[in-house]
Amino acid sequence: MLSARIRKRLRSLQLDGFPRYLEYLVNEADEEEWVQLINVVSTNVTAFFREPHHFDELFKAVKQWASGGQRRMRFWSAASSSGQEPYTMSIVIRRALQAAGRQDTDAKILATDISTKMLSMCKAGQYPAEALKPIPNDERNRYFQLDRSTGNYQVSPTLRQMITFARLNLAEPPYIMKGPLDAVFCRNVMIYFDNHVRSNICDQVLRLLKPGGLFMIGHAESLQGPQLKEFVRIGASMYRKK
Repeated sequence: MLSARIRKRLRSLQLDGFPRYLEYLVNEADEEEWVQLINVVSTNVTAFFREPHHFDELFKAVKQWASGGQRRMRFWSAASSSGQEPYTMSIVIRRALQAAGRQDTDAKILATDISTKMLSMCKAGQYPAEALKPIPNDERNRYFQLDRSTGNYQVSPTLRQMITFARLNLAEPPYIMKGPLDAVFCRNVMIYFDNHVRSNICDQVLRLLKPGGLFMIGHAESLQGPQLKEFVRIGASMYRKK
């Protein structure tokens, strides 16, 4: 499957094989070609409300923070893919703020991805009806509207205005954000990196998270190494910074 994806670049550049493409990448390619390569090889499997227990915990935390008087909250979807994760976060955050009676809270989400293609889809915020099935009916009707020209459903401005989109390579710290962040979702992406890169990512998350902030990772991932002592495991693939 990977070779078939890379062959798309060979055809586009009219190159006659993988060795020639490797030579091109090393000696001739500009940044745009590397972006194109990333776009074709990136794996993007996501869904609304994927791993629901993460969003249950996010709801509880946001409601507690808002009820306790916190009026500014910042969140990060580190590998946002085509947008289902950050839009789910925005739905849940709004739900929690409403439950706390604090809809005036300044809550923002940063959504990043290495793939410009995925970021474009994320910004567009259009999804087929099948993709919306995990969303509760009332929130689906409130936050998504049918675009009859495409047959897809468009995310409402209410959700979109909470999110800032940016390209970011997690393997190249330090990151531009300063923090503090209330919660970081970095799910199903660290499995693609070696231990050194995973450790660097965790160092950056540790730097950015506030004490008591949430760190959500993928169900097949776990925290290891020296950073582990800085977190408390609060559930399956869920951690809280001490």
